[in-house]
Amino acid sequence: MEYRKLGNTKLQLSAITYGAFAIGGNMWGGNEEQESIKAVQASIDHGVSTIDTAPFYGFGLSEELIGKAVAGYDRSKIQLLTKFGLVWDQSNQGKGEFFFDAADNDGNKLPVYKYAAKESIIREVEASLKRLGTDYIDLLQIHWPDATTPIAETMETLELLIKQGKIRAAGVSNYSLQQMQTSQQSIQLASNQVPYSMLNRAIEQDVVPYAQQNHIGIIAYSPLERGLLTGKYKPDFKLSDDDHRNGYFNQFSIGKVNLFLEAIRPLAQEKKASLSQLVLRWTTQKPGITVVLAGARNAAQAIDNAKAVDFSLSAEELAFIGQTFEGVFG
Repeated sequence: MEYRKLGNTKLQLSAITYGAFAIGGNMWGGNEEQESIKAVQASIDHGVSTIDTAPFYGFGLSEELIGKAVAGYDRSKIQLLTKFGLVWDQSNQGKGEFFFDAADNDGNKLPVYKYAAKESIIREVEASLKRLGTDYIDLLQIHWPDATTPIAETMETLELLIKQGKIRAAGVSNYSLQQMQTSQQSIQLASNQVPYSMLNRAIEQDVVPYAQQNHIGIIAYSPLERGLLTGKYKPDFKLSDDDHRNGYFNQFSIGKVNLFLEAIRPLAQEKKASLSQLVLRWTTQKPGITVVLAGARNAAQAIDNAKAVDFSLSAEELAFIGQTFEGVFG
């Protein structure tokens, strides 16, 4: 495993970071608790020291499972990353910016709001610490921008939490260039967690250059486009009715995606790697990308993800992938 310094912080994160959205169950067709715990533990046992989660993932379930999974490990050697700013409980309902209606794992409808006011952040952090079974969070990130709360208020609260020792570093997620610039007026950001993949490279235009210039880490999420870049989904795919990917995949031409993947498959075979490992490795080697999130719902998937850094791609091989992509997608 490779370990990389996050921005200006003292944190060293694993290049492949365990992404814990799917084990929350909601929006992913349910959850299997013991398999999820084994997935987290298999990741750690294969060098993945960093775990990224959020209260919204399973409405607390993802954090609880991670707390159980890491209980037997040396906490000082594991980096726990979580978020705040998506609220659904009765005490906060109606505050902030309405985001969408979600369903929990029992099918109950819950309205979700973006809300990042001081008192709400402090309440969320205490709940996350309890669920994770720890007394500090390595990196706390606002999950989505909240238009109803001044960015300065949010960032000043994060600074307070750092001084209190509740968190070691503060980051953002899904922030634009302008929002990052505003945040920097109040705090030195550790990172911005943003979507990035072979199919979605928008952050290369402005977010990545700004991050590089200002020593801000980039945590890339959805590098496999929620499984689409593994090659296992065909145009006639059908997942369980409560799996959000039924709609998510519609933004892509699955036929073209699979054509591209088949064209680069020989390179994966040459590296004795799976397609998903090749895609993950490509992502870790892109300029400005600090770490890459990869989800796993069982131990086998977790181990496969961890091994994505067991090989490297040369400049010529990276160019081949780029040229192949352009040839398919134009």
